[in-house]
Amino acid sequence: MADHTDEMINVAGCRIRVMRGGNGAPLLFLHGGGGVGIWLPSMARLAKRFDVIVPEHPGFGASDTPPWLDTIADLANFYLEFLDHFDLRGVHIAGSSLGGWIAAELAVRNASRLASLTLIGSAGIHVDGVPQVDTFLSTEQQRIRDLFFDQDLAEAVIASGERPETQDATLKNSTTSAKLSWQPRAHDPNLRKWLHRIRLPTLLVWGAEDRLFPPAYADAFRELIPGAKVVVLPQCGHLPQVEQGDAFAEALESFIGAKRIAA
Repeated sequence: MADHTDEMINVAGCRIRVMRGGNGAPLLFLHGGGGVGIWLPSMARLAKRFDVIVPEHPGFGASDTPPWLDTIADLANFYLEFLDHFDLRGVHIAGSSLGGWIAAELAVRNASRLASLTLIGSAGIHVDGVPQVDTFLSTEQQRIRDLFFDQDLAEAVIASGERPETQDATLKNSTTSAKLSWQPRAHDPNLRKWLHRIRLPTLLVWGAEDRLFPPAYADAFRELIPGAKVVVLPQCGHLPQVEQGDAFAEALESFIGAKRIAA
């Protein structure tokens, strides 16, 4: 795997954990409600071509839980501060699940530092009539099983999460996720009204077997974001960057490379 740093930094008065590795154009990856966890093989692959930056959101894992954290919009605004703090420009931003929701909210507000947007099994909108698993109503083990198509991988993740040193972070992540997305469940009714403001090249990466936000959600985002492209990965659940890491990285590399050529 590519070398990376893992450190605590202070942004706008909030200490957060940040993993970072690689060289090239900045690629900011925003994690989902389960937390950031480890430096994934897909991140290591992407770090061969990009400066991959993976922060742990305020309220999650080792990062501070600031008193101002009430909504997803707060995190979107925080990451605008984050981009300013590092003076990042031409940023390719990718967000998974709850992180995709944050990324979309950020792009609606101010995309001046962004070069592209990638949403991965993203929360943020609601599509009527599409059956979904509600992870808030599941046990922790069932919640993990519902994330994956490959149930052997799910059992391995469950086993790793049962280590005592991970228990506090798991509880913290679940508590913050519930605070941010309990009601309305995992979406902002107002977001879909403003997604047309996103004029960035946009890629939507979905697992064909995503039970939390099925591929119909990718179709809905494509209709709402001008020019958005969809890639659906077979035999893949809610976390393409974990379950189909190489295919996910290849899709993202191809998309960003095509946009560079077009530019």
